[in-house]
Amino acid sequence: MRQEPVPLTRQLSMYAYRGYTVLEFRGEIDIVAATEIGPFLDRFTGRPGARVVFDLRPAEFFDCSGLRLLYRARARVLERGGRLHLVCTHPLTLRVFRVTGLARLLPPHPDPDAALACSGAASGSS
Repeated sequence: MRQEPVPLTRQLSMYAYRGYTVLEFRGEIDIVAATEIGPFLDRFTGRPGARVVFDLRPAEFFDCSGLRLLYRARARVLERGGRLHLVCTHPLTLRVFRVTGLARLLPPHPDPDAALACSGAASGSS
């Protein structure tokens, strides 16, 4: 059962879902937003065995600052034996993920259920 998201910043909310912490990115994820979001991501991805889903569906804009956040978060989660999954459906954001190669490291899924369906291994562990 999905809980009501708790706002952490203007662009980031959090809720628990099926044993995972889901972090919902909202609005424009640019350098200003990344500065605000970074400490929260570090908190959630720094835990041993963290189980995190990044949900970018509510994000309207996602630049290289956001990509750096996700890449760093992925590394932190995998270093600590956790699992990280990505939910993204915005065509432009998906294109950026494919062009930069991040889609290979952190494969996007259409919704949290689809992401968790492949949770047998850490997402993007290659």
